[in-house]
Amino acid sequence: MLGLGADRLRADMNRLLALLFHQGVLDEQFLQLQQLQDESSPNFVSEVVNIYFHESEKLLRNLRGLLMDREFTDYKKMGIHLNQFMGSSSSIGAKRVRNVCVAFRAASEQNNRAGCLRALELLEHEYCYLKNKMHELFQLEQQRLLAAGVRYPMQN
Repeated sequence: MLGLGADRLRADMNRLLALLFHQGVLDEQFLQLQQLQDESSPNFVSEVVNIYFHESEKLLRNLRGLLMDREFTDYKKMGIHLNQFMGSSSSIGAKRVRNVCVAFRAASEQNNRAGCLRALELLEHEYCYLKNKMHELFQLEQQRLLAAGVRYPMQN
């Protein structure tokens, strides 16, 4: 009986992942990240993605802070933050977030404040969508593990 619930949850996870790939939210890098997870590190993917979210929140705050400053002219500093955001997004397979960062960086290289503001708004939207969907995926994974009766040793 436990297996049926776990199978349904696995199917739900697969449907969600298929949707995220179809929408271009994720790319094959996310699959490579999943392949690194095993019994010795059962929460590897969620831990890496949560670190990404933590660092991304800081980068978004920094970008917004730079753009809200009326005297802002340091587009080079913005480019540094965007390069960090692009790199970390690429490393977890966050394709749409990375693509928005590329467009954002192009606007910053042209010292286009209005373009940067539009790109920031889109970046925040894509980031929130990714974060919500990853949260949903990790909840399904936890439910699947509980339904399957999987128990991992507690770490001290």
